[in-house]
Amino acid sequence: MSEELEKNPVLVDHAYTGSEIQVLEGLEAVRKRPGMYIGSTSSSGLHHLVYEIVDNAIDEALAGYCDEITVTILEGDIIRVTDNGRGIPVDIQPQTGKPALEVVYTILHAGGKFGGGGYKVSGGLHGVGASVVNALSEWLEVQVHKNGKIYEMKFSRGDVTQGMTIVGETDCTGTTVTFKPDPEMFEDTSYDYDILHTRMREEAFLNAGVRITTADQRPGQEKRDEMHYAGGIREFVSYLNRNKTAVHGDVVYMSGEKDDAVAEIAFQFNDGYNENIVSFANNVHTPEGGMHETGFKTALTRVFNNYGVQKGILKNDDKVSGEDCREGIACVISVKLTNAQFEGQTKAKLGNSEIRTLVDSVVSDKLAEYLEENPAVGKAILEKAMTANRAREAARRARENIRRKNALDGATLPGKLADCYERDASLTEIYIVEGDSAGGSAKQGRDSRYQAILPLWGKMLNVEKARADKVYGNDKLTPVITALGAGLGEDFDAEKLRYHKVIIMADADVDGAHIRTLLLTFFFRFMRPLIDKGYVYAAVPPLYKLVRGKITRVAFSDPERDQISAEMRGDNPNAKVDISRFKGLGEMNPEELWETTMNPETRTLKRITMADAVRADEIFTLLMGERVEPRREYIEQNASRAMNLDY
Repeated sequence: MSEELEKNPVLVDHAYTGSEIQVLEGLEAVRKRPGMYIGSTSSSGLHHLVYEIVDNAIDEALAGYCDEITVTILEGDIIRVTDNGRGIPVDIQPQTGKPALEVVYTILHAGGKFGGGGYKVSGGLHGVGASVVNALSEWLEVQVHKNGKIYEMKFSRGDVTQGMTIVGETDCTGTTVTFKPDPEMFEDTSYDYDILHTRMREEAFLNAGVRITTADQRPGQEKRDEMHYAGGIREFVSYLNRNKTAVHGDVVYMSGEKDDAVAEIAFQFNDGYNENIVSFANNVHTPEGGMHETGFKTALTRVFNNYGVQKGILKNDDKVSGEDCREGIACVISVKLTNAQFEGQTKAKLGNSEIRTLVDSVVSDKLAEYLEENPAVGKAILEKAMTANRAREAARRARENIRRKNALDGATLPGKLADCYERDASLTEIYIVEGDSAGGSAKQGRDSRYQAILPLWGKMLNVEKARADKVYGNDKLTPVITALGAGLGEDFDAEKLRYHKVIIMADADVDGAHIRTLLLTFFFRFMRPLIDKGYVYAAVPPLYKLVRGKITRVAFSDPERDQISAEMRGDNPNAKVDISRFKGLGEMNPEELWETTMNPETRTLKRITMADAVRADEIFTLLMGERVEPRREYIEQNASRAMNLDY
């Protein structure tokens, strides 16, 4: 015992008493642990602040009191959200004796979402949204137009700086919230207009009839978009399919309700091979799905199989799987319900079992009825599913052939792979390198304890235009599949992954960009969890080498090149600095490649994230899909931007 105490003096010197229990007052808890409330203090958390205020306006729209919402980025990355709802209550809240407006913005779990008739359904952070935004803002001002008067309150980092004051008269109703995110809380306080616009477009699709405007008033970035979709989620599906060729003309729409729950489903099949289901609960995107998606998938498979047997399209015991039935589908599922049970604070998945029953029932009844009235559509979709089924069987045989071949060869790793010694996947990384020459330098320059190298040669298969059966056995992709060791498509198992950093290292030119795009398309379509879990990175090789005498430095951009060149000249502007552009990774010797691109102490990596799966699906389809015209339009619109990019 004495030996233990000698090694751990804390056991005798530090008593654990009641004074160690900290009680956080007011909104201190939010500032102490912001990630618990908004997911993170990165860009996603910064934008989440806006969503929380907008969600309050959307709740007014769901209740039937709001049809105009405007989101504006002001100079200095200040956000202003305006709605024409009823306005936040300003009377005295009985439990606290304070104006309800103050309670909403200063007390957690205070709002109209906990019963009492405020809202039947709502999104938002379970009643903590407004107060959390207030706590994480350097300052926040709110104006309420109500009862013929304009009420105003001001706050700083959650504390009241101006009590509720009447500052004018009005003949309208609504709420305006203006806030500046606190730089003490966030890694970066710069807003991305496109991210906000994409989210607001979703809200406009999901709330037919509500007009949502986004605007950017920052100098040099001015833009404005107005969105109003009378067709609701029907138009959302058409938007998802706009760069694809539809298998049937009309978007299929179904809806139903039970008790206080409402479900809307819209879908349309295209001639592609990928499934794109986007689901929402109370207007909150549920990227991990949940019971509403489960109900839809189950009913869709059952209805198509029953219809196929009934019409003689499916013979004997033939059946098409759920995955076959969903090949090429673009679908939006939107449910609204009281007491939504989300898994996790950021609401990635819906857990209400009763909503599964409702969606299943709606699809079972309405889809069967639709197919009876539209037999040509039913036949077209079923024939596509049957083709998918045959391709899936071919893919299964190809997988088995690969497994047997590996077993007979007595080796499961590709011959060109230079593996690392470490076997803990969380500590290892694999560089997928363009070209044998660069691969050779990387093998010599790497730290073989934890860095593996896999060289690739030539252009690989564009999986956007191929089914899974064409992917298995492809001589460019098989080494990647085998090296990662986690399978493919429906068989992909992230637990079996051999490396937790998958780094694409390609030249900083057009061909290198093409290689990266092809690989990212492959990962997105067939190994999606790799990106979801944040395991995929792009290496950033240098563009320039600068030499003056015995001093050599590298630059990763034109501005950095100019800055380094000036530094190397120092007080002698006429000094000669030799500047050369790297033609490719293979041009670097092992030491250069290690120091500039592979050494964790000095390298730059770009993590590939899945912040917006809808946008990612759209871009991959646009850039890598069958249709040429949308791609040409995109290139024409963005060519001037691309000309100024080195990487």
